[in-house]
This record gives sequence, C-alpha cells and structure tokens, in this order.
Amino acid sequence: MKKTIKNNKQKEHKILNKLNKVAENPGKFILDVFKKLGKSFSENIVFVMFVFLNVLNAFVLRMLTMNNPSNFFAFQPLLADFAFVLIIGSFGFLFKKLGRTIYYFIVTIILTAICVINSSYYTFYTSFTSISLISTLKFIGQVGDAVVENVMKPKDFVYILAPIIMLAICIKKLKSNVMTRSDYKDKPRALKTLAVGVACAVVFVATLTSTDIGRFVKQWNREYIVMKYGIYVYHVNDLIKSVEPKITSLFGYDEAMKTFKEYFGEETEQKTNKYTGIYEGKNIIAIHAESIQSFVIGLQFNGVEVTPNLNKLVNSGLYFDNFYSQVSVGTSSDSEFTFSTSLMPSNTGTAFGSYYDRTYITTQKLLKEKGYYTFSMHGNNADYWNRRIMYESIGYDEFYAKDDYDIDEVIGLGISDKSFFRQSVDKIKKINEENEKFYGTIIMLTNHTPFSDTEKYGEFDVSLHETVYNEITGTYEEVIYPYLEGTKLGNYLKSVHYADAAIGEFITALDEAGILEDTVVVVYGDHDARLPKADYQKMYNYDKNTDGILPDDTLGYIKFDSYQYELNRKVPFIIWTKDGKYQGVNSNVMGMYDVQPTLGNMFGFSNPYSLGNDIFNIGEENIVVFPTGNWVTNKVYYNSQKNAFLTLKDTVITDEYIVQCNDYSDKLLNASNAVIVYDLIKKSSEEQANESQVIEDSTK
Repeated sequence: MKKTIKNNKQKEHKILNKLNKVAENPGKFILDVFKKLGKSFSENIVFVMFVFLNVLNAFVLRMLTMNNPSNFFAFQPLLADFAFVLIIGSFGFLFKKLGRTIYYFIVTIILTAICVINSSYYTFYTSFTSISLISTLKFIGQVGDAVVENVMKPKDFVYILAPIIMLAICIKKLKSNVMTRSDYKDKPRALKTLAVGVACAVVFVATLTSTDIGRFVKQWNREYIVMKYGIYVYHVNDLIKSVEPKITSLFGYDEAMKTFKEYFGEETEQKTNKYTGIYEGKNIIAIHAESIQSFVIGLQFNGVEVTPNLNKLVNSGLYFDNFYSQVSVGTSSDSEFTFSTSLMPSNTGTAFGSYYDRTYITTQKLLKEKGYYTFSMHGNNADYWNRRIMYESIGYDEFYAKDDYDIDEVIGLGISDKSFFRQSVDKIKKINEENEKFYGTIIMLTNHTPFSDTEKYGEFDVSLHETVYNEITGTYEEVIYPYLEGTKLGNYLKSVHYADAAIGEFITALDEAGILEDTVVVVYGDHDARLPKADYQKMYNYDKNTDGILPDDTLGYIKFDSYQYELNRKVPFIIWTKDGKYQGVNSNVMGMYDVQPTLGNMFGFSNPYSLGNDIFNIGEENIVVFPTGNWVTNKVYYNSQKNAFLTLKDTVITDEYIVQCNDYSDKLLNASNAVIVYDLIKKSSEEQANESQVIEDSTK
C-alpha cells in the first residue's frame, strides 16, 4: 500500500515537472511535439500515404460521379472509407519492411482499380458496377469500341496518380538502409490500428438510420449506398450479395417464402375491357429496338422526320407515350427478362447471368401452351448475355444468332440492321409456313452505342438551317449553324434515322411476304441511350450566335435538370396491326413489367406472378418502380437517393401519398428478388403439388 502511494507521488512529481517546463518554454514543447509527430510520420510514411491516397481516391470518385455538392464533403462516406482503409492497412504491420511495403502497394493498386472501373462504369450506366458482372468480361472484345469511345474518359485516369505516388514512396523507402523499430513486425501497432479502424466503423454505424441500413441490405440503389457508405464498403456488401445465388439454400429462404406468399397470396379478379381477346390466335413479332427513346418520335430537323416509319406505326396503332424501361446493370438482357416475365431485374448481377437456372412463367411459355412456335433472332453472338442458355429457361424453341446469318454488311457492333432484317424475313417466311402460330423476338443491333459509324448511317442533317434577309444584297439567304453536328446526340439521331429506315424496310418486306395479314407487330425500346445531359441542353437551348447553350435566364429557356433527364429516358411502346383497327395514344405511366399483363389480356393468357398491370385496367393509378427504388406515377417522379420528388401535375402531393408509394415500391422489389433468388415459383409449385398429393392420399 505504501509502495503504491509512493509510486503515485513519483508520477505526480514527474507530471508537475513537465508542466513547469512547458510553462517556462511553451515554444520548445510545441517544437518537440512536432518533431515527434514528424519522426512518427517519416517512420510510417508508407502507411500514412496509403491511408491518405486511398481515402482521397474514394472522395474523388464521389466528386466526379455523383455530381451533387452536398455529397462531396459528406461525413458518413469519408468516415466509412477511412475506417475501411485503416482496417485493411492494419494488417500491413504484421509484415517486415519489404513485405509491408509490397502489401500497401498491391492493396493500393486493387483499390485504385475499383475506383477506375466504377468511374468509367458510372459514365455510361449512372450506377456503380458489381463483382457479379465479372462473368461478362469475356464479351468485352465484342463491344470494345463502345467501351473505349463511350465509357473511358480522361477523368477515369486521375485515380492512377495514387499507385504512382505510392510506388515512388515505396522505392525510396526500400532504398533506405536505415532500419527503424517500425520496419519490423509490430503486432501491438497492428492491433492498435485495427482497434482505431473498428472504433471508426462503430461510430459510422451509429450515424446510420434504419432506412440507410435497409437500403444497404437490399442494395437496390447502388448510388445511394456509395453516397452513404463509400465505395469500399459498397463493394464488400456487393461481394456478399454476389455469392448469394450460391448460398440461398442456407439463409433466408423462410423469410423469402413469407414475402412471396404475402405479395402473391391474394387472388385477383381477372378484369376485362374492350381490348380483351382482340388478338387471340394471331402471330406476334416483337421488335426489340436497341436504345431508341421516345423523344425522337415526331422529332424533325429542317423539315425531315427522324423516325418517319415509327411515326406511321404510332399514328396507325396503339402508342404508349409514357412508357419506361426498368433495366439495371443487365441493360438489354434486363429488358428482355422483364418484358418476358413481368419481374424486375435482380438486385445482384443479372438474371441472365446469375439466375438462368430458375423457373419463370414467361410470355413465351404461356403462348406455347396455346400452340405457338417461339423463336428469337439476333445478329450478335449467341452467348452474349448468356442468351443461348437463358433462352431455354424463357421458353424459346429456337434461337437464330450470328452464326445463322451472312455478315455481309457491318455497322457498329456487327451485322447491319437492314441486312439482319432482310435475312430474318426469309427465316420468318419459313417459320410461318411450317407453324400454325408463332411468336418471335427480333433484336436490333446497329443503334448501339457509341454511334460512331456515321458515314454508314446515310444522309441525315442535324445542323440548323435558317433563311435570313441580307440587307446588302436585298435577297434571302440560307445560313447553316452547326447545332448538333459532331455531338454524341447528333450522331445518335443519325443512327436512329438509319434504324427507323431498317424497321420500315422490315415492315414492307413482311407485308410483301403476306405475313402481316394475321400478325401483330410490337415495338419496344429496350433502354435509353445514356446520352450526355449537356447535349440535350444544346438541343433545347441552342445559342446559334456562340454555337453553345443559351444562358438560363434567357426568355424561352427550357430547364433540363436531373429530373428532366430521368423522365426523358422513356422509350416507345407500340402495338400495331396492318388493318389499323385499334389506334390511339395512352399517356398513363407504364413500365416494361406492364407489357406481359397488357398483351396477355389481348392474346388470352395470364401470369399469376406478374408484377405489372394491364394498363387498360389500371389506367391512371399505375406506378412504375425502377430497380433503384425510384418510382413514377402520373402525378409525381420520386428519387429515392435524394428522398425528393418532382410534381408532374398541378396537384398537392401529400406525405401520405409518398409513404404509400414507397411502401408499394419496397414490397414489389422484395417480392421480385425473392422469386428470382430463391426460385420460388418452382418451390411454390412443388409445395402445392405436395399438398394436393396429401389431400388425395387422405381421401383414399
């Protein structure tokens, strides 16, 4: 006891001496502190720069992708990135000088690659990539030009400065012959660093709301997760979600089945309307119109229509001008999936790539039950997006792909649409002769980004022609302004004009072959073209005096912000027959998942597990949910990342309405993902069969 008191007095004496020295010479004390910090920094410079550079890269990624100033210095993602890098960096102290230096350099390369890939991916998809997409890398050669020209930008190489700086620091460190204590294995320091990282992680988790955690678990909205959790934590979660298909039998099945039964449990009354059964027994040709957006319908340049042939179909058929694609990272394959199943895309990877072995109730299968022969035609590789295998699950009898065509004319990624359509007509004629009824999907290819083969698209002028009076000569002269020439949007419009001409030739050839007499043509845009917002600004607010964009305070200036950009992504949906018996425009919001029930009403089939609605029954009450958790109705467009909305009609939007629609969106997305991940259509059918067998056995 006496010894303890004595030790305490000695400690107090030392502290008092130090305080007295500080009081006598505070400048020297501060200098000593900085010397110690400098020594600690110099001895651990590789670790310090490792943390700084990788946290900085994550910050720059958010700054260059999610163009929202409020995100730049958000505390939560900075803390999450810092905690992650500290935890990963702590393991470096378990190595000696050489091993530790190499460890930090290799990890920096990996984290830099994550930033570069996500930066370029975001440019095209306005989202962040997924580890589950690694399986699609084998197809990158087929779209190499699109990647280089359309995706990779100078900004994507900024992140490479981090490993370059790290390399220079590492080389300097390794060349140094001076060995300090910090150059040896240091388990205590590793544990201390790990503890600090974990503590930061705990503080970060404490700042999260239940909404933040819920969205993290579901991972529908990748942009929201990166905004809240940072890019590194997002990818840790993404890695876990990406292996989910392999472990679904181990976790979550009971909860998923409960969600499934609650959502689809109640039988809905099959309503009829004036379109019920109108096309029953007729053939169907569905044209999958690559990257064609609705804004081109009716658009003219210098008196010339961009899409004269689609305009004719619109004016003589049923046209849905408020129709949205609902794709995720699977783009075209997601569009095909939702079109055929009335389910949403998977929230991890793609249904075509990760969930091809599930049981789905598809339009193709339902029509086959009614005696239809089903096929798909595409001028690309049969294995792209895993189509060859997935098509068996969808229910196609035959898939005509690249090897079935003579590649006599190439535009963009492969065979030109005109050649593809011309050769497809010959195949369809044979199918028509050999089968009583058929359903066919015809997938276009030419109008695929990067829209760079402008010399092959044919003549279409996207400059601005204006007739002005010349006071000097006293005559009227034509002045030509560049307008959209040389822009990506301008090149896209030229490509669309070509694609439209190809569709026109296809319709004419089908008519000449006598196929249109008993066939319904369905045209749908698979997704938007991811065109730059600045190009739209130029189209709507062109300043011919500067060949730029008008100031936003100019009279007649058209506002085109992120909300308008999202709403402008809508694509055309047309149902057309040669006789033109059914015509008109339906302007109610409609999504890709509404196609199956709408066509089902017309052709006499139905899917009890469809997420969508027959648009002619639901009308103004419809809601289109996007894979991100965003949604749109006739009244409002809601952005789940911003938790904000844009009113689309002159009406009051209540909090109750937003909550109700958000609840609907969450339940729909959860039910869809449960169906896909846990193969619940098959499992539910098996359960029903077992129950029926038990009942049958009990009555014997």
